[in-house]
Amino acid sequence: MTILVLNGPNLSRLGKREPEVYGRQTLDDINRELANSFPELSLEFFQSEDEGKLLEKLFQVEDQGSFCGVVINAGALTHYSIALRDAISAITIPVVEVHLSNIYAREEFRRKSVISEVCAGVISGFGANSYHLGVRALLGIVRKATL
Repeated sequence: MTILVLNGPNLSRLGKREPEVYGRQTLDDINRELANSFPELSLEFFQSEDEGKLLEKLFQVEDQGSFCGVVINAGALTHYSIALRDAISAITIPVVEVHLSNIYAREEFRRKSVISEVCAGVISGFGANSYHLGVRALLGIVRKATL
């Protein structure tokens, strides 16, 4: 099974940007921990500051046909990107939305996710563990679909 772990703008700054909110781990640290925690999976990691590249990656993954799902932390795009929402809606593989911080306990503008409605589920507020929980949730969805 191959899963895409997709990260949006500013996540390349993890470990440096507001560590009191996002933690001290870098995105590379999180990716390494995920790969170590799920050795039975093929995980592909992709991060971009560019919304268009994220959309293209989602479509590429869909068209390849070898991915069973996506775990996405869209960063700030979560709150306003209708283009990202439409791209997630346009693919048939499941997408699980994750966030390091609890977006529902933060500033008002961060409490609304425009992508949640087209994702299979949302995991928010567990730091780097949100990614692990997202992968587990995605595996549950995939296994249920194959029964």
